[in-house]
Amino acid sequence: MSVEPNSDLQLEIGYLLLIDVVGYSKLLVNEQVELLQELNQIVRSTPSFRNAEATGKLIRLPTGDGMALVFFRSPEEPAQCALEIHAASKRHPHLQLRMGVHSGPVNQISDVNDRSNVAGTGINVAQRVMDCGDAGHILLSKHVADDLAQYRHWQPFLHDLGEWEVKHGLRLNLVNLYKDGLGNPAIPEKLKRGQRWKKGGTPVRPVRPLRWLKFGLVAALLLAALALASTFLISFRRASSTTETSFGSAATVAVPEKSIAVLPFENLSDDKQNAYFADGVQDEILADLAKVADLKVISRTSVMQYKNSVNRNLREIAKALGVAHILEGTVQRSGDRVRVSAQLIDARSDAHLWGEKYDREVADVFAIETELSEQIVAQLKSRLSTKEKAAIEQKPTDDLAAYDLYERAKTLIENSTIDLPLHESLVEAVRLLNQALERDPTFALAYYQLAHAHDLIYFVGADHTPGRLAMADGAIRALDRLRPNSGEAHLAVAKHYYWGYLDYDRARVELELAKESLPNDPLPFLLAGYIDRRQSRWEESTKNLERAVELDPQYPLVLEQISRSYICLRRYADAERVLDRAIAAAPTEAGLRTSRGFVELYWHADPRPVSSTIQAILAENPRAPENIADVWLFLSLCQRDFDDAQRALASLPIVGCHEETIPFPQSWCEGVIAQLRGDKAVAHSAFTSARVEMAKLVEQQPSYAEALCALGMADAVLGYKDDAIREGRRAAELLPVEKDSVVGALVVQNLALIYAWTGEKDLAFEQLTIAAKLPGFLSYGELRLHPYWDSLRGDPRFEKIVASLAPK
Repeated sequence: MSVEPNSDLQLEIGYLLLIDVVGYSKLLVNEQVELLQELNQIVRSTPSFRNAEATGKLIRLPTGDGMALVFFRSPEEPAQCALEIHAASKRHPHLQLRMGVHSGPVNQISDVNDRSNVAGTGINVAQRVMDCGDAGHILLSKHVADDLAQYRHWQPFLHDLGEWEVKHGLRLNLVNLYKDGLGNPAIPEKLKRGQRWKKGGTPVRPVRPLRWLKFGLVAALLLAALALASTFLISFRRASSTTETSFGSAATVAVPEKSIAVLPFENLSDDKQNAYFADGVQDEILADLAKVADLKVISRTSVMQYKNSVNRNLREIAKALGVAHILEGTVQRSGDRVRVSAQLIDARSDAHLWGEKYDREVADVFAIETELSEQIVAQLKSRLSTKEKAAIEQKPTDDLAAYDLYERAKTLIENSTIDLPLHESLVEAVRLLNQALERDPTFALAYYQLAHAHDLIYFVGADHTPGRLAMADGAIRALDRLRPNSGEAHLAVAKHYYWGYLDYDRARVELELAKESLPNDPLPFLLAGYIDRRQSRWEESTKNLERAVELDPQYPLVLEQISRSYICLRRYADAERVLDRAIAAAPTEAGLRTSRGFVELYWHADPRPVSSTIQAILAENPRAPENIADVWLFLSLCQRDFDDAQRALASLPIVGCHEETIPFPQSWCEGVIAQLRGDKAVAHSAFTSARVEMAKLVEQQPSYAEALCALGMADAVLGYKDDAIREGRRAAELLPVEKDSVVGALVVQNLALIYAWTGEKDLAFEQLTIAAKLPGFLSYGELRLHPYWDSLRGDPRFEKIVASLAPK
């Protein structure tokens, strides 16, 4: 195959709008993700965006702290869109934006994942224009302003700022756009401090393509979209993405003498940005202690809930976590100095066993953590092998700024499965990790987290492409080169085999090797439990998940996933008991609360508990719709409340409404609502759009069973009977229940729907009978209430199947 560059590039004029969140880098990670969510909603709601998107003349690109929009019809489009965005953002005063507009040559290309991207100096100049502004500014290049000046209605709002020299010697003639309280009429601070370009200045240099344009855009659709809801993937049935778990009340077990929980260290620094520094100190100490096989160490995710606790009751905390000892401390960073204080407490008697204060240069912080960890091991009279001592003394990186980026990314990845949007959080984590690795290419743990994020993005269907797997593979190779045969390397390979290839046997081998070096890490047990469940080994799955809970007793995800197992087994009382325990650990987490309400819908076909829960969540938090849109939509359909369904649809992410890992695009959701409303024309158009998206995925990846399943359903509703049946059957062949008991059962269930929608009722009942006997998410409540099954209602065979799932 030729790898010669294509010299026949098709350039066209693009009208570019770049948007940047001012002060983004100074925010906490949770705040960054929340602001990007708000920005996405605002931009998508503007008429200019909607009109351009409807005609297919728009490209959306994430830029980490904002986005770029490329229009192709008129210079008015980006300027008008900028004004509309600024008007809408006034209702969000905490969201400070600056924008830049330019027109210039761009080349539409496809990136490694066949997603739309652009190249060309036009977008680079737009970046330079925007960089000159402050909060509220809408700056235009003179080039695009001259185009707008041809329209009389724009002329009063264009204010020439003159010609300036900016980064890399580039000269820009800038124009400020403002009108009627929109925009910022002030001279940008950067221009006040700079100087106008004059003859004889620094020669103009060509502008090089920006790094994020060359490499970051493989995730373009992900960051621009609102993400999937927290502990589960977006779905028309409440089927959590089995990032997985099981059981109920905390078991009473003997507390080991050599057991400890490292609570979050209190940040005494004035700068809140140092909160991540304090978290990093605690995280490294915990990670060091967790490498000691003679100790039981509670996982980070369980102890982080005590981060902001006031008047900690150490005895109660130790009891909840199942440990005998607690380590707590403080961190104060000031300039190039750091002060760390720590104390070891026997929580059974509140006795102070040991304490120490360290006051050193910031560069010595990793040495402080190592010394402190070794002191704790000695105090608890634990055995420390030579290998474990070497692992504890190995510094993660010499670059504290890289470590800060790593900590932010790690927090995002952890929270993406609990209370942050999944896709957006993972893609932002990838961005932060790449920045960390630019600073320190030998940062092994950053490669570990990077592989984790890429593999998870692939597994959940956000970017199910060979290119995404290749990114994960590259990170794993780098990790193995830096830390060969380490526990992290084996664990990364295990996840890659499982999430990337469903290769359970090879994943299990790597998990056993990982356990040797990571004796206190719950993840090997979690992954083993998930694999067991995929292979229908439900009892073994529960045992592995319960072992993970011992190491991570207060992590709601593990408990929520254990409830998923019970829901699949239709042991609804057990599921409620586990969810009650999870909610006690995280009482404000919307995903857990809606899961608890949905159990009654599944079990007794009673939608009232989850309906009242969703209404309460929407009333409590104006940002809640983005995080519960999937379950809100599912409930609205079950209640035949199509106005409510439309409101839920407006909050769905642009990436669609996934059912587990089956990737239904957003247009599918639109089509379902339109068809149920009786709007056949809109439904047909939406389903046709969904079919085009699914067909492209299948063309690129013919063995992608989940995409084939979704394509078959789209063809079924559009009347392409033979194609639909062939695609549904092929999906079931590629992903049988024996290979994946969770998604395989959904494929059987959806094959029943394909038969039902194409008039093959006998075949539909044959598949539905099989699905009802399998462990899975098919429930009495769904069959009773969801409109998907309307074509089978009234048939005695259907009523018999429904009765077989009814509460006994």
